[in-house]
Amino acid sequence: MKLQSLVLAAATALTMTTAFAVPAGTWSVAAGAHYVDPKSDNGTVNVDGTDFSVDVDGDVRPTISGEYFIANNVGVELLAAIPFHHDITLTDNAGNEVDAKTQHLPPTLSLQYHFDGYDMPMNIKPFVGVGVNYTTFFKERVYLGNGNDLELDDSVGVAGHIGVDIPFADTEAFRIDARYMDIKTDASLNGADLGEVDISPWVYGVAFVKQF
Repeated sequence: MKLQSLVLAAATALTMTTAFAVPAGTWSVAAGAHYVDPKSDNGTVNVDGTDFSVDVDGDVRPTISGEYFIANNVGVELLAAIPFHHDITLTDNAGNEVDAKTQHLPPTLSLQYHFDGYDMPMNIKPFVGVGVNYTTFFKERVYLGNGNDLELDDSVGVAGHIGVDIPFADTEAFRIDARYMDIKTDASLNGADLGEVDISPWVYGVAFVKQF
């Protein structure tokens, strides 16, 4: 699903009317885990005149989010997590590899619409959202010998969110969701620009949700 489709679905949902089931003023908290799955082909960087293709691997970490409903079925959600760890492989045209790694935190703020009160099968409650992601990188390292300083700039980009809540009590549910995050970072080595690394992952997760 393209990010544009998520944005369109969110905009359409916000214009619909129904018998609302989540009143304004409600809070919810979701605790679970998410897997960050970077896109394939993460770009090309140039190190001392040699081009290297970039491959960033995935990682799973515990996450938590809080959502406040500013209107019936319309919530503002903030996603947080403990740092994700990514191994990075740089490969030149001859097949030579250089290893690197980084950690990052990707807090994401989203405006969401919950299809709650639509008489769905098994009382499931789909939702869609769109927002902004801020990703900060730290503890970057490249294995090119001592004294080499790899830096990845912070990233700000659009984020899309889609998922479903499966209730098992009046105020409790099991959540399955997926997010798209537009994450692009400028890389540098010892202060010299290397090029852009495009991570832009899909993020898949499960969580326990509690409403208050």
